[in-house]
Amino acid sequence: MDDLKSKYLTLIADAGDENTLEDLRVQALGKKGEISLQMRELGKMTPEERQTAGPALNALKNEINSALAAKKSGLQDAALDERLRSEWLDVTLPSRQRPAGTIHPISQVTDEVTAIFADMGFSVAEGPQIESDWYNFDALNIPGHHPARAEMDTFYTHRKEGDNRPPHVLRTHTSPVQIRSLEANGAPIRIICPGRVYRADYDQTHTPMFNQVEGLAIDKDISMANLKWVLEEFVKAFFEVDDVELRFRASHFPFTEPSAEVDIRCSWEGGTLKVGEGDDWLEILGSGMVHPKVLTAAGVDPNEYQGFAFGVGIDRIAMLKYGVPDLRAFFDSDLRWLRHYGFRSLDVPTLDGGLSR
Repeated sequence: MDDLKSKYLTLIADAGDENTLEDLRVQALGKKGEISLQMRELGKMTPEERQTAGPALNALKNEINSALAAKKSGLQDAALDERLRSEWLDVTLPSRQRPAGTIHPISQVTDEVTAIFADMGFSVAEGPQIESDWYNFDALNIPGHHPARAEMDTFYTHRKEGDNRPPHVLRTHTSPVQIRSLEANGAPIRIICPGRVYRADYDQTHTPMFNQVEGLAIDKDISMANLKWVLEEFVKAFFEVDDVELRFRASHFPFTEPSAEVDIRCSWEGGTLKVGEGDDWLEILGSGMVHPKVLTAAGVDPNEYQGFAFGVGIDRIAMLKYGVPDLRAFFDSDLRWLRHYGFRSLDVPTLDGGLSR
């Protein structure tokens, strides 16, 4: 046993690398190692012999393990010292450039729109994306036979057989938020309702899920003139032009009366949209005076209050402002695409505490 101890302690001390050290561990303590084989012989010894040989072999095993661990630690320290001597780092050099992130165009445009209307006294209201049939249609004076209530246009939630509760839908507009806000706060009120909406539509300018912002202003003396001013100020601020001409075309929406589609004067020179000049017109939103039935459904007296409402697609005006040709690109974008359309790294604070362009 003394010979084994002397042999392996000498070999361990002379080992020059960790691979050699591992080979020595296997030779001594592996399943077929010299010390392991001797420990197997304990079963053949008499009790008196085991009392002497057992503790001695265990002590030898522990001593070899300790020597192996100490030598391994010493080899690792030596390797580190050598690496520190051969490698160096100039800490005065600038750090490696990290790729910059960017805010998504829809988030940025939502912040822009919110800031513009905030300057005109509008607060932000939010509501659920899964709505009851009442808030999404009935309270907004949309009759049961209206095409928007068909399954080809609207996503209805699934009901189990025998569940006769009123249907729920993925909201088709953010108008239900207006009803909920009027119910909760009454009139007067001045709010915008940004958020995701859902419709069964998919092409270059439509997607099943898109983003919309609707506005509502209710008071005792609000008129179409106020609506026209608000929309003109919004378009000038959003498209960053000094002057703009809007055209109101008579239309029909169940929740407003009178109703109007709103066009902006523009030009498409060289395929680039220029707002406020040219001989072309581009439809950008729908609007009108809130229908008395909508006010009644929300618990507001239409004989005392009146107001206007409007709705615009955030994705659509983002496309127009930044020259994005296909709405579907908003859902599969990467940083190269974003930078191409002018969305840079996050270096300006946004309304929600993040950073924007």
